[in-house]
Amino acid sequence: MQWFGKGSDNVEDGRGGGGRVALGGGVGIIIVILGLLFGKDLTGLVSQLPTTTEQTQTAPSANDPQKKFVSGVLESTEQVWDQQFAAMGLQYEHPKLRLFTGSVQSACGGASSAVGPFYCPGDHKVYIDLAFYDDLKNRFGAAGDFAQAYVIAHEVGHHVQNLLGISGKVEEARRRLSEVEYNRLSVKLELQADFYAGVWAHHAQNLKDFKLDAGDIDEALTAANAIGDDKLQQQAQGEVVPDAFTHGTSAQRMYWFKKGFDTGDLKQGDTFNTSRL
Repeated sequence: MQWFGKGSDNVEDGRGGGGRVALGGGVGIIIVILGLLFGKDLTGLVSQLPTTTEQTQTAPSANDPQKKFVSGVLESTEQVWDQQFAAMGLQYEHPKLRLFTGSVQSACGGASSAVGPFYCPGDHKVYIDLAFYDDLKNRFGAAGDFAQAYVIAHEVGHHVQNLLGISGKVEEARRRLSEVEYNRLSVKLELQADFYAGVWAHHAQNLKDFKLDAGDIDEALTAANAIGDDKLQQQAQGEVVPDAFTHGTSAQRMYWFKKGFDTGDLKQGDTFNTSRL
């Protein structure tokens, strides 16, 4: 993908300064991912793994290419969702995107970079340690700038759900559902965020400062495939437990992103009332 705009002003750079502790390396990442999939707090297991302290991080320069990239992606999401909300007679609130290294505090609590990118509805911010992109490429085999853009667009999709009241309804339902029932609802929420990422890609290609390159959509689909619940569980524990799915299978995640990209129609993304996930 290519972006020729100035970039969003809504990127907060909290990187730099202090040493960074890697909790158990890649194994720690897998354990935390499993915790997210099963709805369990497994960080205690991570703390039992050997830790390594990396060199002190210096503050990135103002012209840091990674920051420019995420700023451009975020700006494109702002333009697309401004248009989509206006079409519904609503005003889109731009989220903040905070870059961090190692760990971060949000309105949703503290988080290690091992949990991967996330959206916090409490402060309307997307959080990402850009080291995640190295894992996406090297550990999960999903390389390319559009694979990285898809990750941001998915998290912004959760922001859209929050603004539309969808996330709140899901969270409210959590109190009266069993763990298995809530996991199924969580899958629907995550697949809709994938769909919204596809909607973004569909409309972004019509922005004056945006250009899709050959293979971009395949990069996004490769990323969606790499982080499906079934694939992550198989890699981490050698078996698949469907009742513990919280994000959807690889096939489901690819299907809903592609459907969003093909249609660009928000009305086609009701994952909560469909016979096909």
